[in-house]
Formats: sequence, C-alpha cells, structure tokens
Amino acid sequence: MTLTGNKHVLRPEHFRAMKHRATVANSGHFDVEIDIPGLKKMSKKVNRGVRNHVDEYVISKTKSIYLLGEGRLINLAAAEGHPACVMDMSFATQALQAEHVIKKAGKLPVAVHDVPLEIEEQVCRLKLRTMSIGIDKLTPEQIEYLASSGEGT
Repeated sequence: MTLTGNKHVLRPEHFRAMKHRATVANSGHFDVEIDIPGLKKMSKKVNRGVRNHVDEYVISKTKSIYLLGEGRLINLAAAEGHPACVMDMSFATQALQAEHVIKKAGKLPVAVHDVPLEIEEQVCRLKLRTMSIGIDKLTPEQIEYLASSGEGT
C-alpha cells in the first residue's frame, strides 16, 4: 500500500522483488504512486477484472501482481470514497478556517497554521446536533486526569 503523495514509489525493481500474487494498492496521490506503465511493460499479460477492482499483471508463469483499483486512490476507486456525511465536516472546517484567516488578515505570520480548536469543536458540536447526538461534558476529575501524567501510568 502506498500513501506517500509521491510519484513512482513502487517501481519495476519493487515488483520484481515481490512474492507471487502480491497485492498492491495506492491511497496516497492520484494514480502516480505506483509505476503502472513500468508494471505493464514488464508484464506478459494483463487480466482485467479478475475480481471487482482487481487486475492481474502476469510477470511470468510463476509470478503475478494484483493491482487494486487501477492504481487510483483505493478509497475512491473501490469503496465509498468520501461520503457526504464526512465531507460536510471537512468543508465546514475549511470555510470557517478561511473566515478566521480573513478576519485575522495582516495579524497572522506567514506560516502554516493549525485550525483553532474552537473551530474544530464548533464543527463537531454542529455535526452531532444534526445527528441528534448529545455529548457528555467532562467531569472536573476527568479534566484533572487528562491534564496530568501521574495516575494510571
């Protein structure tokens, strides 16, 4: 499984070192992490769709490599991907963060900034409310425990 965000992380030299019926998938960046042209070039035959979202690259009589989801992001190519019930939180966080940065224009140093905890918590509270889910508040004892490192360690 590749998930580096880089190009050609798995290349022919890696495919040659893999065991028969090794299964490869990408979860990192588009369809470039696995050198699919290199895999095709070294293969004698490609059997498409041997199972849902599985292609077999036959290297020799004794070696095949299985490629999942055509080398594309596996969570999008062969699963549900990013369902709306998850993406709504990402988009809400991004929108509120953009608003935060605009309001702080000229006051923030040029840098990568974490999303403020208040924004994360606001999005979480709103999401839970839309799902009719309540959340308990921490007790003073729990707050104290989480802030310490002594008890239970």
